[in-house]
Amino acid sequence: MRFGIAVFPGTWSDRDCARAVEVLGHRSVPLWHRDRDLGGVDCVILPGGFSYGDHLRTGAVARFAPLMESVQEFAASGGLVWGICNGFQILCEAHLLPGALTRNASLEFRCETTWLRVETAETPFTRGCDAGEVLAIPISHGEGRYVADSSTLDRLEAERRVAFRYVARDGSPVGDASPNGSLRDIAGIVSEGRNVLGMMPHPERAAEPLLGSEDGVRLFRSVVEAVAERAAFAVAR
Repeated sequence: MRFGIAVFPGTWSDRDCARAVEVLGHRSVPLWHRDRDLGGVDCVILPGGFSYGDHLRTGAVARFAPLMESVQEFAASGGLVWGICNGFQILCEAHLLPGALTRNASLEFRCETTWLRVETAETPFTRGCDAGEVLAIPISHGEGRYVADSSTLDRLEAERRVAFRYVARDGSPVGDASPNGSLRDIAGIVSEGRNVLGMMPHPERAAEPLLGSEDGVRLFRSVVEAVAERAAFAVAR
């Protein structure tokens, strides 16, 4: 399987994502921001970093990169697109996901382990998890507070499009210990077609025992399984 990993000026989690892919024995393909050819990849990852130096606001400039035109077409055709941290911000700026990411409520950059409750296993990214399961995944951001209007939040909840929610280690509500103050403790959401995922935590940094958690590998493995199932279905037809 081939994971395409976007590289914008200021991206710095591309190699971390590539390493997580390689741990599973799959291939990563760098996708330069000026290019339009996705190279036949099976999943596009928009990794973390500070694309274009976060000028204007996070993700605002990257949204207009030539590569993003192809990513939007890929997503519209049902292709899997995964935005992590800055990638989530870019997806919201590109209107591939609703809402926005704003300054952390603490006004501090937070780099720490967080606990995420899997809210739905009915996505290509979480199919290998159980709903209600708690994963240990680190964050590293200063603008990770997810916000949206009430009607959008209600729709995300009703359509089970909240993929992850920040919780305490035991799975109980995180309360005042929220790492960024995201509305309804939302850590990740999926698109209406469930083929686009945006999340602030970094699963690629929880891909090996040396990193303190392997929970992130399960998301990468879920994508691999989803792509394999799609391929098998296409052959069967």
